[in-house]
Amino acid sequence: MLAVAFGAAAAEPVSMTLADGTAVTGEIIKFDDNGLMLHLTGEAYATTNIAWSRLSQDSLKHLVANPKLKPLAEPFIEPDASQRPAKPEIKVNEVHRLDRPANPSLLGGLFGSPLGLFLLLVVYGANLYAAYEVSVIRARPAIQVIGLSAVLPIAGPAIFLAMPIKIEAPKEVLEFAAPAGTAGAAAARTPEDIQVVEASWKKDEKKPEPQIFARGKFTFNKRFIETKFVGYFGTPRGDALKFTMELKTSTAQHTVERIMQVAVTEVILETKTGQVTVPLADIQEIRLVPVPEPPAA
Repeated sequence: MLAVAFGAAAAEPVSMTLADGTAVTGEIIKFDDNGLMLHLTGEAYATTNIAWSRLSQDSLKHLVANPKLKPLAEPFIEPDASQRPAKPEIKVNEVHRLDRPANPSLLGGLFGSPLGLFLLLVVYGANLYAAYEVSVIRARPAIQVIGLSAVLPIAGPAIFLAMPIKIEAPKEVLEFAAPAGTAGAAAARTPEDIQVVEASWKKDEKKPEPQIFARGKFTFNKRFIETKFVGYFGTPRGDALKFTMELKTSTAQHTVERIMQVAVTEVILETKTGQVTVPLADIQEIRLVPVPEPPAA
């Protein structure tokens, strides 16, 4: 920190202007890097500290005339326009831009580039494939649908897709339904043909097969018994009318007619020999055997 006394010259009062326009007059009794200390004129003991940054530019330029104050005040003086270095000239280079191609129509642009031709071929191939699928769905000749779609892309498949499905009746049904008096009516109504058509409508009913529930594949607990064999509780219904239940334990085998009650650890069954209580842990297998159909009359 620098502190220097003025001596005889410092006793002279100095008038300074602050940056906010306030005028201050006094004797400089001390100065350093932080600013000046003034003894205000007309006040016996009044002093004030003024930072260098608070002084106006005119006051700073006046103080620079003093060699002792110049090193401290000069850094706060703003250079004027003549003292500022000239700004470098910004040179803008000319940009060579590519010429834009002509603005053709959509189809013209597609035909004018390899990528556009490739996309058109992909769309045209998809159009022919769609025509084939439409011919299958609408039961139309494939050559007819594909030929029209080749001439009218997109519109061809749409036309056939809007048409109803063409269904041809089987030849046997047409002959069977021939009106009386026609040439083929007599032959169509022969018993042999009627028997064949009637037999083709019949479907063999699938007979029920035995169901086996073995320990290891199934867990025999209260929930399993209640949900899997619900028809055997109370009045027989559902599977209980079609199957006979055979329950096998490690020591015996029971033919179950009805399930009386099932608990967490055991089940009470009604068999042909009476009620039996079987622990769930002893059940090895439950088999549902189809009830034999009564002989035809």
